[in-house]
Amino acid sequence: MRLFVSDDAAAVACGADAVAARADALGAEVVRTSSWGLHWLEPLVEIETDDGRIGYGPVAAADVDALLAGELEQRRIGDIASHPFIRRQTRLTFARAGRTRPLSLDDYAATGGWAGLEQARAIGPEAIVQQVTTSGLRGRGGAGFPAGIKWETARRAAGPRKYIVCNADEGDSGTFADRMLMEGDPFCLIEGMAIAGLAVGADKGFVYIRSEYPHAIAKMEAAVRLCAHLVAPFEIEVRVGAGAYVCGEETSLLNSLEGKRGEVRVKPPLPAIEGLFGRPTVVNNVLTLAAVPWILANGGPAYADFGSGRSRGTMPVQLAGNIRHAGLFETAFGLTLGELVHDIGGGTASGRPVKAVQVGGPLGAYFPPSLFDTVLDYEAFAARDGLVGHAGIVVFDDTVDMARQARFAFEFCAAESCGKCTPCRLGSVRGYETMARVLAGEDAAANLALIEELCETMTFGSLCALGGLTPYPVLSAIRHFPEDFAR
Repeated sequence: MRLFVSDDAAAVACGADAVAARADALGAEVVRTSSWGLHWLEPLVEIETDDGRIGYGPVAAADVDALLAGELEQRRIGDIASHPFIRRQTRLTFARAGRTRPLSLDDYAATGGWAGLEQARAIGPEAIVQQVTTSGLRGRGGAGFPAGIKWETARRAAGPRKYIVCNADEGDSGTFADRMLMEGDPFCLIEGMAIAGLAVGADKGFVYIRSEYPHAIAKMEAAVRLCAHLVAPFEIEVRVGAGAYVCGEETSLLNSLEGKRGEVRVKPPLPAIEGLFGRPTVVNNVLTLAAVPWILANGGPAYADFGSGRSRGTMPVQLAGNIRHAGLFETAFGLTLGELVHDIGGGTASGRPVKAVQVGGPLGAYFPPSLFDTVLDYEAFAARDGLVGHAGIVVFDDTVDMARQARFAFEFCAAESCGKCTPCRLGSVRGYETMARVLAGEDAAANLALIEELCETMTFGSLCALGGLTPYPVLSAIRHFPEDFAR
């Protein structure tokens, strides 16, 4: 009997290794694959049959004997590809998720791998950038800046050497798509980086991964060794961060790569003109670079056919927090927040009413159910004082205290600030202290007015998004949930 079990970190955390070990001890052939992204069903096991792979989940190690004996029908899911959660998705970046072995060059090549790089080599740098520009691809790490413009700037910049830097410092709460991609389909990221290098004239790339991702680090290091000959002369080096959230900001990340203190640089100059070691550098998020092979293989216009408005292509949405169906859901831009939370996510895991969702990590705004008609679109979120960011959606039920959540935003900023600019370094501390007085019932109206003034200073005076966006969760909590501040 042949079983397929994911070796994704989320699956492992739920007991996948123990499941695989028990199946192996009973004589079954166990194949470790990437994750489908149905995290609420992990550990998920697929059994190979004459009718295809049949899924069961969640399966504990103690269930394996019954599974192999055909006595676990109550956990039978059936064909995973036909599951409603998967069938409703538009999977371009995560097309291989759940289907292939992460470090198998054969699996990667058999599923369209390297076709984008081959096309890129055939058409040359200028045409590569044109395809990326036509696709409408925007940075998936948070800012949403057009990738084609960044690449063209670096391509035209003068310099004896250029670099490609992959920002894999995925520190936002409720996000895990970068990790899943690196652990499940590492060659896709490498191919995207090689294409970027070809486009701008860079022969060296760095993947900066947060230290809290040991599985992703190991996978990327192994993948880089395995395919070095296929992407040559482009060379990739994996670097590990040291736990600083602010190093997710591109200039702070570059400082860290250079061995300096991880603090924000003043811009200009832009990294595309003067970045790593003073050379022209393209800094892109994992999901941005991983979208590039599909774009080159299928054409920029084909990618632009998906999405809405100026938000083109697909976005891997991460559903987390108090939600019944937690997992990864890749979709074209255009679904509403309500559809993602209720129709796809299934509402809260607790069964209580949804009170708020935070979109875009710890610096993202809180949305109440009255705004669930907001479309997943960069401009639509901006119009409602929110941000798509890395598309992490964290759900809270009606037991959450939004005043405490607002205080946490200041606390988080104070802990993670690099300290370079005053509005972020001191504003976050003063904000935490003032919000603590609100929670203690000390002249709430006056203190909330003071917080609003402080937030304005942080928004317009901070050097980077850490201080500049901290007001988003604070002000949205005050605006949409005033009852929690009036107790």
